[in-house]
Amino acid sequence: MNNLLGGLLTIMRRFQDSRMKIAAVTLLIASPWLIVQVGIFVLAPDKEFDSIPVCAENIGNCAHLGGGDDYRLNEQYPSIINLTADVVYDNLNDYLDDNAWDILIDESTDGTHYVHFVEVTPFWLLPDDVVVSIQDIGDSCIIEIHSESRLGWGDIGVNPATVSYTHLRAHETGRNLVCRLLLE
Repeated sequence: MNNLLGGLLTIMRRFQDSRMKIAAVTLLIASPWLIVQVGIFVLAPDKEFDSIPVCAENIGNCAHLGGGDDYRLNEQYPSIINLTADVVYDNLNDYLDDNAWDILIDESTDGTHYVHFVEVTPFWLLPDDVVVSIQDIGDSCIIEIHSESRLGWGDIGVNPATVSYTHLRAHETGRNLVCRLLLE
């Protein structure tokens, strides 16, 4: 009986040791991600922008469309869209709902819409502030989009792509939607 009990205790210790090893390896593998998340929490808290920011000169973590201040865009995009401000605003909200981005500011008055939301990169969850202003001009509207990373001096092209895709989704029509869904 003592041999059986001793054998069981040995098996239990080995199992516990292997569980501890698995836990230690898992923590070691996850530690860079956890360190980055703590860094984001400390160094990059949410901060509301009450107006459209401007990209600082020669900075690599920002992109801007409209307001006479296009910056770091891969293509030229029109800042006047041939849809009403309310339609563009609804399209933008559909985009935000599809991605569940955090919205920091969402204000609308007399055909003018202002939205500040936070996109995060996959896996590392690095936050990028995106600010969109939509002004009604009758049957059309003027759009201004700003995207800026909270951390780092470069963005590996993330912010220009964010401006481009936000612009696409903001003025999307039924025909564009079908094309986008086929491409995705």
